[in-house]
Amino acid sequence: MFPLIFSFAVGAIIGSFLNVLSLRFNTGVGIGGRSKCLSCGAHLKWKELIPLLSFVVQRGSCHTCKSKISWQYPLVEFSAGIIFTLILLRFPLDSGSGLFSSGLYLFVTCLLIVISVYDIKHKIIPDQFSYIFIAVAFIHLFIGGSTWFHLPNVWDILAGPILALPFFLLWLFSKGIWMGLGDAKLMVGIGWLLGLNGGINAVVLAFWIATGVSLIWMFSTYRKFKSKTEIPFGPYLILGMYIVLLFGVKVLDVGTITSLFKSYFGI
Repeated sequence: MFPLIFSFAVGAIIGSFLNVLSLRFNTGVGIGGRSKCLSCGAHLKWKELIPLLSFVVQRGSCHTCKSKISWQYPLVEFSAGIIFTLILLRFPLDSGSGLFSSGLYLFVTCLLIVISVYDIKHKIIPDQFSYIFIAVAFIHLFIGGSTWFHLPNVWDILAGPILALPFFLLWLFSKGIWMGLGDAKLMVGIGWLLGLNGGINAVVLAFWIATGVSLIWMFSTYRKFKSKTEIPFGPYLILGMYIVLLFGVKVLDVGTITSLFKSYFGI
């Protein structure tokens, strides 16, 4: 039980830092320096910066000016804690390769949390974090698993570009109206991290969840469907990725299709 509590606590603490990073990124403000209230500018004391606990004790309000604190803070901290715990359960630290896999997925989680928060707030995925994610996912093709080093097959390498291609075409033909280019870049990393089968399942889950959540949100907010409502899709792709990665959910079996391609092209 203690390792689970410890991993959740570490995840929540790192989630608190990721909150700061996502809020200050591209604002000209560095990540150094003391945190302060965004409403009154008062510097926060250490007891106001305890992940989750401070929000609960202060009842979601600034201790100085009593202005409401965004729910983003506890939600990101809680999500990071949960994902960290699930990753360590799914990829236990029982070997050198297991340690590498866990470390890689934890690092990827930090990147994807920042990407999700930034996409939700600004409707854009920062290239800097996408490129780092792609690079780490590509390294994952060669290192990790049951052995330290292994050569990926052709389909492992093609998984990223293949999954990104439909998103790229949607962006290209709609001139960025239907889909952002950042989603295509994100899919390169997801494809290399999950493989073709896992990546397709992650995309299907993302579309299902995004459709359900978006319809509920629009009808509860506007009482009608608004076709021009801009919805960030990156967080749903990331959520679909984690559902497949951590729980092995498979809503579509593309193994047969892959086998047909392999036999036809002789690879």
